[in-house]
Amino acid sequence: MGVDAIATIPPIYFRLPEYSVAKYWNDISSAAPNTDYVIYNIPQLAGVALTPSLYTEMLKNPRVIGVKNSSMPVQDIQTFVSLGGEDHIVFNGPDEQFLGGRLMGARAGIGGTYGAMPELFLKLNQLIADKDLETARELQYAINAIIGKLTSVHGNMYGVIKEVLKINEGLTIGSVRSPLTPVTEENRPVVEEAAALIRETKERFL
Repeated sequence: MGVDAIATIPPIYFRLPEYSVAKYWNDISSAAPNTDYVIYNIPQLAGVALTPSLYTEMLKNPRVIGVKNSSMPVQDIQTFVSLGGEDHIVFNGPDEQFLGGRLMGARAGIGGTYGAMPELFLKLNQLIADKDLETARELQYAINAIIGKLTSVHGNMYGVIKEVLKINEGLTIGSVRSPLTPVTEENRPVVEEAAALIRETKERFL
């Protein structure tokens, strides 16, 4: 299938002890013995947090290459970077703190809004590499304003992004599937504003 790595969240219904979560992850990893494994830490949605002790246990698995960290404290990125060392990678999750996450040690990012404005995140990443942190901060603020607009309607954010891509890129890729809520006509003005804000931000920074 050409899969580079597997990323999974923990079990989300029963509150399991850490050794059970570790077994769950290791069982999944064992089913694909030639594939790298990334732990997806998103406690605000999964209800289970990746702790330092659990990550230390998971690092015994040679297929574990790192963490996609979507918890909100950037200190968590520092913790996982320190525990994993140079041989492991931490991906920043929250798009609103891409700059902060990278500065705390994340080597890359995986984000839900990148598809709506990939050029802006690539530019932000380059500004960080160039150590132009003042401009990077300005761009992060501008990106956050866009994210605020993308999440300000009744419809699901991904539905908004699909509509923005139709407006800005000419891509017609349908809407979101249930249970996610599609964009409604009353949301249309905000969608147009989000699309325009992305275009304006590109003109300003690219």
